[in-house]
Amino acid sequence: MGPKHTLPGLPDRGRCLVMGVVNVTPDSFSDGGAWFDPGRAIEHGTRLVEEGADIVDVGGESTRPGAQRVSAEEELRRVEPVVRELAARGVAVSVDTMRAEVAERAVEAGAVLVNDVSGGMADPAMARLVASSGVAYVLMHWRGHSHDMQSRAVYTDVVQEVLDELRDRMEAMISAGVDPGQIVLDPGLGFSKRPEQAHNWALLHDLERFHELGRPVLVAGSRKRFLSRLLSDPKERPFTECDAATAAVTTLSADRGAWAVRVHDVRPNADAVRVAAAWSDGGARLDEGRAEPMDRGGL
Repeated sequence: MGPKHTLPGLPDRGRCLVMGVVNVTPDSFSDGGAWFDPGRAIEHGTRLVEEGADIVDVGGESTRPGAQRVSAEEELRRVEPVVRELAARGVAVSVDTMRAEVAERAVEAGAVLVNDVSGGMADPAMARLVASSGVAYVLMHWRGHSHDMQSRAVYTDVVQEVLDELRDRMEAMISAGVDPGQIVLDPGLGFSKRPEQAHNWALLHDLERFHELGRPVLVAGSRKRFLSRLLSDPKERPFTECDAATAAVTTLSADRGAWAVRVHDVRPNADAVRVAAAWSDGGARLDEGRAEPMDRGGL
């Protein structure tokens, strides 16, 4: 298992955490706009907690390859009511955004984590917002927006280059006033990483190297193309048929010290992190043969 980290406003379960995804978008690659209506998104987020999610990640802008950006006003319209209601229900809410304006409003509405896939590069005001709010912050490896990110997936040594670029971004955020204790690192599976060149698998294989940076690591591989490509028989599997493979990635990532995994189908992944924890410590945390119960937050 990796080093232990405690982050402001976030639960500490003594194991890898599970972040459940709520896409409040009409064009998500993984769920096709199923939760675009705020009411349905709120109920979905509540259900994810009931299924074992420790954190619920709410996003209003698709970051699938080729996606075009929406306006800040539209992004706020989508996410703010969902964040506010889930936080009011006692859920640990993350907001998935690259915009400081959206992050600020979401934190005011109760979000305890900002999940920025651009690592602070898309909006120069993000560092200042994170520093002033003190909120926990996911800094992901990023080389460009969705419409052209795959053209930037050129590496000589993908693990070393991602490691070095994450270190540079972390140092830049710290120089801008962000406390290192706020930062979570994400190697950015699927973002400027080509499935046909095994970039994602190399990063997962060497996941433990990211502990060198001294910060917790988030793994977000759920339903991504590198899994559907692996499972091609002969054509690629639909994204929604990659959940068993996602749970396998979760188990291995948890065993290699991931702080959290970001997933769409929560229950099997909530099971997986508990299996990994029991495997790692030989069942030392089990009480009279009974596994750790599902924590339902404030629900």
